[in-house]
Amino acid sequence: MTDQVARALDELSRREAWTGDDDLVFVNPAGEYIEDSALRRRFYAALEAAGLGHIRFHDLRHSFGTLAVQVFPLSDVKAYMGHADIATTMIYVHHVPQVDAAEKLSAALKEASAPSLSSAIADAAA
Repeated sequence: MTDQVARALDELSRREAWTGDDDLVFVNPAGEYIEDSALRRRFYAALEAAGLGHIRFHDLRHSFGTLAVQVFPLSDVKAYMGHADIATTMIYVHHVPQVDAAEKLSAALKEASAPSLSSAIADAAA
């Protein structure tokens, strides 16, 4: 959970119980999992109350994946999202902006070839 999400939930929380580090974030009155349809009803009511347009609950997960692949290695995003196969995580890769891809590739090639080029020149001069 990001710091921003944790702060927002902390500020909005009216809970007096089930506030420990290992407790669930969204709970029913007994501190257990909320039934799916009840969670969705609360989610859509919150969207409406905030004046936001309709999005699917799953869109939150997709937004996370899209942002996460821009910041973390794919193997980390795979673990964060609970994917069994890296191919599933690769769905989000097309969202990564590649504005500096040529510059990064040029730098990597320069770094990789510099010692080889230097030794080739030295060998040729010898």
